[in-house]
Amino acid sequence: QVQLVESGGGLVQAGGSLRLSCAASGRTFSTYAMGWSRQAPGKEREFVAAIVWNGANTYYTDSVKGRFAISRDNAKNTVYLQMNTLKPEDTAVYYCNAAQNTIAIRTNSGVNYWGQGTQVTVSS
Repeated sequence: QVQLVESGGGLVQAGGSLRLSCAASGRTFSTYAMGWSRQAPGKEREFVAAIVWNGANTYYTDSVKGRFAISRDNAKNTVYLQMNTLKPEDTAVYYCNAAQNTIAIRTNSGVNYWGQGTQVTVSS
């Protein structure tokens, strides 16, 4: 069993930055691929970023490439999402997730665990 708790959301002006953190409980954290998804009001939840178990490979949705960076620290059971040059369209609830592989995260199918979400609001 893995429990995920996000933090770091908030209100920021367009062009600003935020860093989200996701703290995981459980001894098997390092064996999971980790990721972030988001859901804006009235829209479906969408994939944002994913990282393999050892951090060697990362994946991003096109709209955040070059602006967001996902990383993980297995010693701290934590995954991060650094978000730079934020835009109003990045406004959403951001969810941390864990799965057996990044394909499950990228397709939003087969995710094993979800966090409760943290709100990110970008004002114009």
